[in-house]
Amino acid sequence: MSGSRAEAEQKGVSRQRLQVNVNEYKENQNIADTSLRPLQTTVLGKIAKVYLVPFSLSSYKTGQLKRPKSLLDKNSNNEVTCKKSKKAEIKESCRRILTPKMEATSSKGESTLQKSSLDVHAESNKWQYKSPSDTVILSADTESSQEGDSDEDTTSGLDDFSELSPYERKRLKNISENANFFASLQLSESAARLREMIKKRQPSESKRKKPKKKENGTGCRRSMRLLKVDPSGVPLPAAPAQTALEVDENPLIPPGPLEMTPENRDGDDELFKGFLQTWAELSKTRSKNTEKELSSIKSYKVNLNGMVISEDTVCKVTRGSITSMAIHPSEMRTLVAAGAKYGQVGLWDLTHQPKEDGVYLFQPHSQPVSCLYFSPANPAHLLSLSYDGTLRCGDFSRAVFEEVYRDERRSFSSFDFLTEDASTLIVGHWDGRMSLVDRRTPGTSCEKLIKSSLSKIRTVHVHPVHRQYFITAGLRDIHIYDVRCLNPSRNQPLISLTEHTKSIASAYFSPLTGNRVVTTCADCKLRIFDSSCISSKIPLITTIRHNTITGRWLTRFQAVWDPKQEDCVIVGSMAHPRRVEIFHETGKWVHSFLGGECLASVCSINAMHPTQYILAGGNSSGRVHVFMN
Repeated sequence: MSGSRAEAEQKGVSRQRLQVNVNEYKENQNIADTSLRPLQTTVLGKIAKVYLVPFSLSSYKTGQLKRPKSLLDKNSNNEVTCKKSKKAEIKESCRRILTPKMEATSSKGESTLQKSSLDVHAESNKWQYKSPSDTVILSADTESSQEGDSDEDTTSGLDDFSELSPYERKRLKNISENANFFASLQLSESAARLREMIKKRQPSESKRKKPKKKENGTGCRRSMRLLKVDPSGVPLPAAPAQTALEVDENPLIPPGPLEMTPENRDGDDELFKGFLQTWAELSKTRSKNTEKELSSIKSYKVNLNGMVISEDTVCKVTRGSITSMAIHPSEMRTLVAAGAKYGQVGLWDLTHQPKEDGVYLFQPHSQPVSCLYFSPANPAHLLSLSYDGTLRCGDFSRAVFEEVYRDERRSFSSFDFLTEDASTLIVGHWDGRMSLVDRRTPGTSCEKLIKSSLSKIRTVHVHPVHRQYFITAGLRDIHIYDVRCLNPSRNQPLISLTEHTKSIASAYFSPLTGNRVVTTCADCKLRIFDSSCISSKIPLITTIRHNTITGRWLTRFQAVWDPKQEDCVIVGSMAHPRRVEIFHETGKWVHSFLGGECLASVCSINAMHPTQYILAGGNSSGRVHVFMN
């Protein structure tokens, strides 16, 4: 707004000045020898004379505006004589200006010429003005001399626009001259030639040629093992045919009892027969179940410090990773049982030397053995449960694996004894169901199939005192049930523990009184609950921070109670150097079993002897590590 207002004021001042000049001319128009003093200005370095000519709007007609005769007579001679000289001078000045510009790039020349033409156009506009009352025509002597002969051609082409104002005619003339000038430069043709030159110089895309394969050559380096040659180039002999067990990692086990024949020994091995006879006799002489008071933590630590490991107490027992372990309750000799990933059950008698002679490997299952227990009623019976849907009992006295329960449609995860005589069992399934099995009834079916409120069951454990209660560990919840209230339909638990935030690995009652429950969770915490009073809620009393992330290739940790000291739990560790750790129920660290070079791997599954200070741990390579006094 301010800019338009200033422009209007400037036009008003100019109009007043022009009116003054016109009035002065009117006062002196009767004088015969009157001559107007010309105004002088400079355009493109030349002096131009400008005359003010008055006229009346009433007598004005389009195309009839002319200068007074006195002025024509006075200036006609000067215009004729100076026209030729001014043409030559203007041509020479234009040549000096345009020649270097034409030699530069087309884009630079175009911008420069446009700028110069705009400057000339601005200068010429300063001397043209049209008023509604009076009109003053500014004529310059240099107007007819620009661009020489081309002026005549251009003006002749503008005769059709005689009705336009002088400013518009001048503008059209400049546009035409500029268009002719740029057409003479032939910029489009030059650009086309440059594009063709660039295309010609651009190298063609060269595709990488693939090397030709040598028909007779050996080509790239290959493994000698894959080529089946030795380092000297001699072909290796053909490998022996693989056995059926090596071809199929999960062989199908036929139903019914299986003969207890070790796979790593001959069937007529006298050493194995002696092994079976020895353990059958030891199982008859059982230790009395006398109730013992818990020893103090101080004396307990002293006994733990006396437990050591050596090369003689480390041995490979199974071919796959160990998934379950148990220690025979005998106090005279040490027998360790280990269940493996591929369905094997290994037995190791530590009294035999060399140690390899005391290892016996059996194949009672076709899938991982997830649970192992020596029968509390008859230690000569070793019960094993597998993912393949079978529960078997290995009888040392008869050298046979009897089939206790079989359901090929389901996969078993864990089991426990509901009675002290081990005649009744509770079996957990991976699909969340449970089975009640009575060993006294003939056949291999269950007595009752129960549907729980869990989608999966990982572990099942029975209360050691009140055996009607048992605890199950699911994915994220832990439920406690009463076996007397179970029915085939969906069962609701008595108590539900929901403090866990990630996947649960196990849950076990304390072994003597059942007043505590320890759980292992993937959130790197061991939790201990107070189960002394089984009511609607079991309080959480301790949370122990412990790394339980074993990864994909290691068996998951399962914290278990020490059967001699039920206020302490045993669990594997991911820390370096490798170790097995013991924690008190209050969360305090009690002891770490370090083995140095003898314990170079993680022991995920651990078991403690019920009466002796003997600890056995199994790793993912099938080795058993034993700490003992």
